Amino acid sequence: MLNRNARLTAAAVVATGLALTGCSSTTGASTGGPVTITFWGWASGYDKSVALWNESHPGIQVKYEAIANGGAGGYDKMFTAAKAGTAPCLAQIGYETFASFLAAGLLQDVSEHTKARRAEFPDWVWGNVGIDGKIFGVPVDTAPMGLFYRSDLFKNAKIEVPKTWEEFGKAAAAVKAADPKSRIMNLPTDPYLYAGFAWQGDAPWFGVNGDAWTVSVNSAANGKVAGYWQGLFDQDLVTSYPAFDAALYTAWNSGKVWAEVGPVWSASLIRDNAASSAGKWAVAPMPRWDGADTVGNSGGSATAVMKGCAHPKEAAEFALWMSTDDKSVSNLIESAAILPASKSGLASKALDAPESYYGGQAIYQLFRAESAKVNPNWRWGPVMSTTASALGDGLGKVAAKSATFQEALNAAQTGTVSALQAQGFSVSK
Repeated sequence: MLNRNARLTAAAVVATGLALTGCSSTTGASTGGPVTITFWGWASGYDKSVALWNESHPGIQVKYEAIANGGAGGYDKMFTAAKAGTAPCLAQIGYETFASFLAAGLLQDVSEHTKARRAEFPDWVWGNVGIDGKIFGVPVDTAPMGLFYRSDLFKNAKIEVPKTWEEFGKAAAAVKAADPKSRIMNLPTDPYLYAGFAWQGDAPWFGVNGDAWTVSVNSAANGKVAGYWQGLFDQDLVTSYPAFDAALYTAWNSGKVWAEVGPVWSASLIRDNAASSAGKWAVAPMPRWDGADTVGNSGGSATAVMKGCAHPKEAAEFALWMSTDDKSVSNLIESAAILPASKSGLASKALDAPESYYGGQAIYQLFRAESAKVNPNWRWGPVMSTTASALGDGLGKVAAKSATFQEALNAAQTGTVSALQAQGFSVSK
């Protein structure tokens, strides 16, 4: 009998025509030699953590193979390999894409090999790597959001750093009044960045109702979040540069855009693209909604165990070690600037270092505290590529003033439901 998870995923397996066979990327146990596990990923520093493991675990050797970033072809490579029966035992997969692999039946249940260590990670993080309490990988990092701001400009203009979204709106008006050529922030038109605002606002996009998926991208809760940004845009209180664009980076440097509400990885994005404003930025908690002390998350990844892995116990053991061992986590913090998902990783002293770009502020201490406040009520869906594409197109039209936020949400809702039904999923209203 198929359990609920299996029923939610089986349709996609049939629809994609995947004929899964055992992975050919593990060797050893039957020959009496060390178990060898292949691991595909792209993040900086993963190779060093693997080397640390191999030095101290001669019986389980991990062969790391760097591949293209998931969105740049890495995920396609994984799907193709899984179809051919040559997938690795382990793979780096972002939380936003994890559900797609899970729905396609490409991941292996390792609940029995991880349950004893569940308490070493926050509960909400496990929700990104499983369904119905079953676990298919180990979390590596998270990306809680915060308010990055030009402390020099706020101080000179005597504008208080906003703590709520109501105060943020007032600060936006004050920034424009102080300098009519400047704005407080750029409109969030990247769909995955925007998801972090919906996440914080308790405005989920996906859910499960019995054997069916639910889609609520254009719900009333999402309309509230979208309406807030529509209001700022209509009042000409935010800029509309393309996301991740050189024009936005120039505006950060020149002081034409004073702030950015973004995930922890925005720290390096701003630092690396607004170098001439070094020392003038600081970080504060993400503004709150209606007194709710919760934040959004936009990013993070896991080490997934692929379907057919011949040594899931050993694979899970390595994945848990990579996310919790002090030397491995310190290496990943230094090499990839991650915010660890594990509680022991978050306790790392490497996160206490002052950041000269941010005026000597130990900004990762703030994100360490904020990671415990991520809204736990969020679930990614199995057709996120379609959802993100539809929403991204719509938000681009908002910036061009040819559509509204609500129209963008409506288009993403319609596109998502159609994609789910086309792949054989049941969709509940």
